Order: sequence, then C-alpha cells, then structure tokens
Amino acid sequence: GDVYKRQTLLFIKVTDYVTSYFFIAIFLSGCYTMDKTDKGDSFQMGKKQVTFADIAAYTNFSKTTISRYFNHPDSLTLENQEKISQALDTLGYKKNKLAKVLANGKSEFIGIIIPNLYLHYYSEMLTQILSSYRDFHYKFLVFVSDNGPSEEEQYIDELMAYQIEGLIVLSHTLSSEKLASYQIPVIAIEREAEHICGVTSDNYMGALQAATLLIRDKCDVLIHVNADVPKSIPAYDRIRAFEDTCQEYHVPYELNLNVIGDSYQDIFAQMKHIFSDIDEKYPCKKRGIFLANDTYANMFLNLIFQKYGCFPDSYELVGFDNSPIASEAILPITTVGQQIDLIAKTAMELLVQQMEERKKRRPVSLSKPIHKQITPVLIRRDTTS
Repeated sequence: GDVYKRQTLLFIKVTDYVTSYFFIAIFLSGCYTMDKTDKGDSFQMGKKQVTFADIAAYTNFSKTTISRYFNHPDSLTLENQEKISQALDTLGYKKNKLAKVLANGKSEFIGIIIPNLYLHYYSEMLTQILSSYRDFHYKFLVFVSDNGPSEEEQYIDELMAYQIEGLIVLSHTLSSEKLASYQIPVIAIEREAEHICGVTSDNYMGALQAATLLIRDKCDVLIHVNADVPKSIPAYDRIRAFEDTCQEYHVPYELNLNVIGDSYQDIFAQMKHIFSDIDEKYPCKKRGIFLANDTYANMFLNLIFQKYGCFPDSYELVGFDNSPIASEAILPITTVGQQIDLIAKTAMELLVQQMEERKKRRPVSLSKPIHKQITPVLIRRDTTS
C-alpha cells in the first residue's frame, strides 16, 4: 500500500470572559498505510497493522462481512458479532479514527456556534454539550461568533470543510432559513428556529414563576432587567410573562430593557447605571428585581454589596438559568433553573437521531422541524425571603 504521513493541528478561537483567548486544539499525527483496493481496512500506527483481510482470514468471514461489522453491526447476527469481537481482541486490533473518516467520509464531528462565553449560561451549556461525548461519541469543533453574519458564514464554511455531520447553533446571527440551506442536521438552542429543529426552555413559565415569587414576598415594585430582546427570540417570553403577571396582580412594575454591550466589562458598566437609577428611584420601597440571566443577577448583587456592604431587606433578586455563578455568588442567588443539562442532552439526542438517519441506505427526512420545550424549575436561595 501507499504510505501517507500526515500531521494536522486545528485551532479554533474561543473568546473567554475572564482571560482573553484560549484555543481548542485537535491534534492528529502519525504514519499509516492504506491499501487502495481495500479502503475498509483499519490501520494501527507504529506496529504492524491489523487489516480487515487479517480479521477475515482469522474468522473465515469475508472482508465484506468484516466491513459490515464496523459500519452496520445490526446486519449481523449476535453470534457473528461476538466471533468478530473476540478476534479483534486476539489480534490486538486498534481503531484508527482517521482511517475510518477517509474510508467512509463520516467525520464524527459536530460543529457548535456560540455567541460568547462571558454570559455564564453559554459557558455552562457548552460544558454540558461537550460532556455528551461519553454518551454519543461525537467530537466537537467550536466557534464563538460575535462579529456579524459574514464572519459566522465563514465559520460555518470552515466547519463544512471538516465534514461536520451536524451543527448546534446558539447564536442569533443567521436566520434558521439560512442555516437550513446548509443541508445538514442543525439544532437551535434558545433561538429562532422556524426552519430547523430546536430546544428551548419554557421561558414564559420561568418568568411567571419569578414574578409570582416576588409578588408573594410582598415587594412594592417589580423591575425586570433585560436587553431589548426581539419578539422572534424565545427569551422574549420572559419579558412578556413578567409584564402579564404584574398586570394580572395589579402590581407596580418597570421594564428596564437597557442592557447593551459586547463584553462583560461593557455590560457591567451599563449595569452600574441601571442599579444607580433603580436605587435612587425607589428609595423607600421593597424592590423585587428579576434579571434576564444569572450573570446580570450576579453583577447587580455585587453592586448592592459595594454600596451597602450587605444585602438589605429592601431588595430581592431572582436570576434566570441556574448557571454555576448563581450558587457560587457572594450570596447564593434565587434563580429560574433552565435545566441546562437536560437541554443539552435533548439537543444532542435530536441531532444524533437525524445524523444516524442520514447514514441509512434510504434515509427519511423530517416532514417538519421538531421543537422541544423544557420545563424550568424555580430554585430558591438567599436573595429572596
């Protein structure tokens, strides 16, 4: 066979909300042989290769049967699967994933597009998705996309060049119609998903739980702090539910949708102005603050401590997400738990289902996108009564 020496180093830039940049690196190197007439052969680096021909000779099966064991094991009887499995152990066979990719064109890579990592929700969601390797055995290529549609399209083109089998998108940059045009399975998490499958929290229920808690705790005025979220994004339901609940119970309320910024520092600077405004505007009232996420809630909590040195009775805070910062804050924060682990698991199950379907001889396409909604859970901690 021909000998190929190949060394690949893949760097993907990811913005980190604390340090600056870090890299996810995938390193593939080595020397392997490939028999041109038998692309199904597997290769073992360094030592003598164990080929499909070796396995076939040892088991008295054809090389086609050995290939079916690796690519379509369900097409063999359990008895024959066991015979081949025992032969692999005896012969010292070791998988070479790179050879498998070259043979069948399946990379076992999934692309992820995420808007940032300074919001703790996204960093925790990424952690949960990456940890799914132990269940699904797919690898991940990650891009942080925060510079507009053109850059995000370049990132996706780069991912497609690596033959990703599916894509998970958390950014809001490209429309679901555009994402569907790439003709690979795509899953949206907490974003517009009319033309692709998606997983979201029940944002309306979560905000209703938060507002109801603050009303029950006899706050004099309720304030929701958020960005000016477009109505097409699922998280807009947090604004809608907060307003509906306050109006239903005839409670004075304010929508502060002035959070802007493209970095942790920018948003914290904006939060200082928001806190100062609220603190001065309602001096003699008990203020119930519902913040759009735990990162905002932690910022607001720190500002309260900076001014008062404690958490006064005149404030109650509720965040959203139950990202790690909510329990690790200077005072553990009451929050609406999105069940991030379950969202990540559900997204991966949906994606893997579609990717596996495409590998069948006669794949059946979805008649319409599947959308799943995960019920949030109110988690009471020390920032509410």
